[in-house]
Amino acid sequence: MKTIIAEKPSVAREIARIVGATQREERYITGNGYYVTWAFGHLVQLAMPEAYGFKGFQKESLPILPDVFQLTARQSKGGKGYAADPGVEAQIRCIGKLFADSEYIIVATDAGREGELIFRYLYNYIGCSTPFKRLWISSLTDKAIREGLRNLEDGSKYDNLYLAAKARSEADWLVGINATQAITIAAGRGTYSLGRVQTPTLAMVCDRYWKNKRFTPEAFWQLHFATGMADGGTVKLSSVEKWKDKAEADTAYTRLKAARTATVDKVERKEKTEEPPLLYDLTSLQKEANAKHGFTADQTLQIAQKLYESKIITYPRTGSSYIPEDVFAEIPSLLLTLQGSEKWGTKAMMLSTLSRHSVDDSKVTDHHALLITGEKPALLSKDEMTVYDMIVGRMIEAFAEKCVKEVTSVIATAGDMDFSVRGSVMKQKGWRFVYGDDADTVLPDWKEGESLKISGASITEGKTKPQPLHTEATLLAAMETCGKEIEDETLRQAIKDCGIGTPATRASIIETLFARGYVERVKKSLVPTEKGLALYSVVKDMSIADVTMTGEWEKSLAQIEHGEMAVDEFNHGIEQYTVCITSELLSSDKLFAHKSSDCLCPKCGTGHMQFLGKVVRCDNPDCGLPLFRQKAGRLLTDAEVTKLIQTGATGVLRGFKSKQGKSFDANVVFDSDFNTVFVFPEAKNGSKRPKSRK
Repeated sequence: MKTIIAEKPSVAREIARIVGATQREERYITGNGYYVTWAFGHLVQLAMPEAYGFKGFQKESLPILPDVFQLTARQSKGGKGYAADPGVEAQIRCIGKLFADSEYIIVATDAGREGELIFRYLYNYIGCSTPFKRLWISSLTDKAIREGLRNLEDGSKYDNLYLAAKARSEADWLVGINATQAITIAAGRGTYSLGRVQTPTLAMVCDRYWKNKRFTPEAFWQLHFATGMADGGTVKLSSVEKWKDKAEADTAYTRLKAARTATVDKVERKEKTEEPPLLYDLTSLQKEANAKHGFTADQTLQIAQKLYESKIITYPRTGSSYIPEDVFAEIPSLLLTLQGSEKWGTKAMMLSTLSRHSVDDSKVTDHHALLITGEKPALLSKDEMTVYDMIVGRMIEAFAEKCVKEVTSVIATAGDMDFSVRGSVMKQKGWRFVYGDDADTVLPDWKEGESLKISGASITEGKTKPQPLHTEATLLAAMETCGKEIEDETLRQAIKDCGIGTPATRASIIETLFARGYVERVKKSLVPTEKGLALYSVVKDMSIADVTMTGEWEKSLAQIEHGEMAVDEFNHGIEQYTVCITSELLSSDKLFAHKSSDCLCPKCGTGHMQFLGKVVRCDNPDCGLPLFRQKAGRLLTDAEVTKLIQTGATGVLRGFKSKQGKSFDANVVFDSDFNTVFVFPEAKNGSKRPKSRK
């Protein structure tokens, strides 16, 4: 007998059908010489500190650095902490028996870092010695599974992948456990969650937020003039200079109005070539789905995973935007499968010569870029169809010809000032035919020295703008490049090994920030909560929040995976890093500025309120009412918080700022659940503005 283990029951059922295993048992399927069973994600995980004899959060126990990490069956969370999960333990026992009764094991968990870890942790926890082979496939079509089963690879080929996954898992444990305990001890009350990737990601959100809110707009003025075209239209040219002084701008405007003509000084025509976009990897799919359709990163991942399990796209958790030569050979037949599509058939058939821009064996990681499989989509929801269509559209774009434009730049002088305008004409539409998203801007065939009649002049006032708040799309891009602003897709691909997180984990990291109450969505923007800002104010200058350093750790994990770094070297570095961040966080108690007070807690009536640096909290462990001082860009003083605690309201305070950057006055009061809300002062007409929760 041979045991095939998949990551999910649904995948196990598909594989069982293909190998002829038809007899259903309670926790597996058998037949034709096979047992086919499944995990439910991570059945086995790293044990918590209690397994090593560390109970509670004790300063003298830190840092906790196990000599050998222990594995344990995944537990379920209940009202009083974690407890054994009977279903998990029963599945592990069943798998252990099947493994022991097998000639060899076929590993069919997802073909990636986490899929490998799911199997290896389970294999080691059971204490199994049965040899295993790897099923490594990029889609779940019958053809791909059959071909994969005919070409099973020795399990040892993926040892480096496992070592990287194990090192990542243990590093996250060391940093997460020690950092969380250290800052919680330093704070004195409450529990604050920190993580190796989570905290630098929060830092990027908060840093962008403060830069945006503290930005002071500066006014500027720009001049424009219009000149007629032969067809009756007009062309508008704008001044190269922008004036910060209104008086100087008005003087320049007077000169422009006095000028009746402008002289063409320079006409430059250049041919611009735009290569087709690269195929989607998971992160670029998530970014575009967020920007164009408002999908969250996690929503896009879940949809893509469902499309994969429905056999209509290839493996979605890929970090590569390229395909190898052997897959490129299959692209013509894949495009032919779109022939009957009302939306895509005509466009797919327009590709005669296929671009090789996305073809490069050396740039394919565990899995190639996202493609369709040729299977027909059926019974898809609207959102699922949207993501599927995105992948189809990008695939047609990626294999289309390059786009060629003629770009014309004109400089003209009027009133001794330079004015400019740019135009472009498509010479070869190339890949842009797919969505038709680039219109021509045709300029007259002006010659240098030509005189242009000015038909109208204007002056406009503008204001400098800050970088906008992060959206999930921009945060994903920042995570991928450690905050570096990179527009060029090819350069982005080159630097991505230095990003934080992986394509498979970034969505869950962002979701963790929401779950911890550190960040919230406001329309498309990611806005840190007062809790998130308070935490950021403590850790922002510490190693735990260093985005670049976290990117270096991610690069090291990639090197382990490729056999370019010894895992012991990485582990030693992480242990030193853990010691460093633990020391930094424990010493941050002064940033919390513990001060006892005589103020009784307004909620429980028995505890006293402790005044800390960024939060005021009840010292009754059964209550722990928190009051975050940071409110709409303003820090409440001790006196203001004291009045709030004692009377339920601060009185009207000045200096708050809305999410749109506008100043306002408000009274901070408790609601019936002891959350703080704003009550706005009466307007001049005597009416009250409504309460706004903060």
